[in-house]
Amino acid sequence: MVIGYGVLVLRIPDTHSLKGKRKIVKSVVGRMRSNFNASVAETGDNDMHQRAEIGFALVGNDQRLLNSKMDRIINLVESMGVCEIIDSEMEIMHL
Repeated sequence: MVIGYGVLVLRIPDTHSLKGKRKIVKSVVGRMRSNFNASVAETGDNDMHQRAEIGFALVGNDQRLLNSKMDRIINLVESMGVCEIIDSEMEIMHL
């Protein structure tokens, strides 16, 4: 079994309230879940208006496939245009 997980730190420049941030984060999380069947959640920076931390995890049996999916997750978030990825961390583990 292979597990891939990561954390994306996002900058959301056009929000000035937690309600606006929540709308954008919910959109990003929903797209990640539906397009890649990944477990996704907001994991940090909950009280900051223009910053979000999103964690995700994937499980499979092929390391190359998981690596490809994790790269495509980053590309998806960048292509949405609602936020900017300012930091990312990913790891793949074999169990």
